[in-house]
Parts: sequence; structure tokens; C-alpha cells
Amino acid sequence: MKYHNPVLLKETVDGLNVKEDGVYVDVTFGGGGHSKEILKRLGKNGRLFAFDQDLDALDNAINDGRFTLIHENFRYVKRFLRFHGIKQVDGILADFGVSSHQFDVAERGFSTRFEADLDMRMNQQNELSAYNVVNNYAEEQLKQVFLQYGELRAAPAMARLIVEHRETEEIKTSEQLKKVLKKFLPPRHENKVLAQIYQAIRIEVNQEIEVLKEFLQQTPELLKVGGRLSFISYHSLEDRLVKRFIRNGLFEGEPERDMFGNFEVPLKKVNGLIVPSKEEIALNNRARSAKLRIAEKL
Repeated sequence: MKYHNPVLLKETVDGLNVKEDGVYVDVTFGGGGHSKEILKRLGKNGRLFAFDQDLDALDNAINDGRFTLIHENFRYVKRFLRFHGIKQVDGILADFGVSSHQFDVAERGFSTRFEADLDMRMNQQNELSAYNVVNNYAEEQLKQVFLQYGELRAAPAMARLIVEHRETEEIKTSEQLKKVLKKFLPPRHENKVLAQIYQAIRIEVNQEIEVLKEFLQQTPELLKVGGRLSFISYHSLEDRLVKRFIRNGLFEGEPERDMFGNFEVPLKKVNGLIVPSKEEIALNNRARSAKLRIAEKL
């Protein structure tokens, strides 16, 4: 099963500052590229735990006594590490978003390139799919999904058109959805707008923003002092949350300050924003929107 090269491989694993006998977590295992690189740098007493909710990823499990693959959503990271007797770790790696494999398997419904049933579930066992969102959400709900997660100015009109269309016919496939929304897809920008529509539905289906927030809030407690986070985001909604959490320990507003105007935060950023080189983007188109942020537990 083909999985593409991991994005920012060296930079992301370098960011963890791997110690030979450390305990690390890769919460987005996928094809195992980042995990294999971490294992190369661990000694015989080091340990690596990986998470992935996608059944397909289980086929890539690494046969190594230091490695444990957990088939779960990373929103439950603390609970499942505790189950394995781990309370704190030396580093956590995450490569958010959809894997190249998920995009390339037509029937998963993630890609605008293929005709497919409306699905978009990262965990194939979840009940909520793109079909449910498109066919069962009320007009106001659909509008909010397109506005918040797709940042689409035409969101109200798109939602209205979908609701009107489904009164006479269900929208079952990506091709049907494209036809319904055709008036919002100008030829020169069709792919860009379609990508925003797909992103919005996919984020809703997989609760990506809620999952990311729940996960980030667990990380300070999970990390040992001096432990590292190394996170890759692919769209501004994710990156904004990661950036704010590293800076303030919050997603909105400012932390409470003491009488001297100082405030305490659990993390400090390491280096600035890291983006892929032109050479990496030329080799791997998925890398073009990647943003890597690294932080350390204070």
C-alpha cells in the first residue's frame, strides 16, 4: 500500500531532540515515515508509541520491540498512554491533515480529482460521513461549516442551493455535489474553491478542530520538563490554533497576568516557523502548504 514520503522528515524529527533512552509519541502514524526516523535515533531502551485511527495505517506497523501502534484517535492520547503505563514522554510528533494515501484512494472521497461516494471519514468505523453532512444538515448548519472551515464567502448561498436540491434528489457522489455547486466554481478557480468546500466538509466529518484542541490541551501535562512538541499543520485554521497554544497556552484571548503584567505559559517556542524548501515541494507537492512549529515544555 503506497504512502508518500513524509513532509519535513528531518526537520520534524530534529525538532524532537531525540534522546537514546527517551519515550516518544507519533500521533499521526500513517505510512510510518516519521516513526521509522525516530526509531533510528533511539537506543535499545528507548520507546515509541504511535497512534492512527485509519484501518489502512495498521498494515504499516513496524516490527520492532521498542514500538507500539495504537489504533485510536489522538484525542485520546493521554488515556491510552496511561493504559500502557506511560504518564509522561520526552516528545510528541504530529503531522496533521489528510495523508497522501487517503487522498490517493479514490473511494475514500477525500480528493477532488476522483468521482467517489461522499465519505471523507479518516476512521472508516465512524457513523458521520460527508454524505450525512451534505444530505442531513440543516441549512444554517451547512452555512456555518462552509464559513468556519472553508472560509467561503458564498457559504449562505451554497447551503441554500444544497438544501433546495436535496428536496428532490439526494446528493450521493462528489460529481453530483460539483454539479449542484457549479455556479460557484469559476473555471479559473474551480480547483481552489472545490478544495475549500472539501476541506470544510472533511473537517466537520472528522471533528478536526475539536480533536486538535482536545489534543493540544493534553500536551503540557504529558511532556516532561524539556520535552518537545514538533507539529506540522497544512491550513491556517490548524496552524493558528497551534501557534496560539504555544504562545499563550490558550486558543483565544490572553492569559491572566499578575500584578507586574507577567504571565506563565507551559511551553516556549523553539526556532521560528519552518517551511519546506523549493526542492522538497518539487518532489512532494503535498509539502507546499506545510508549516512546522516546535515547542519545549518549561
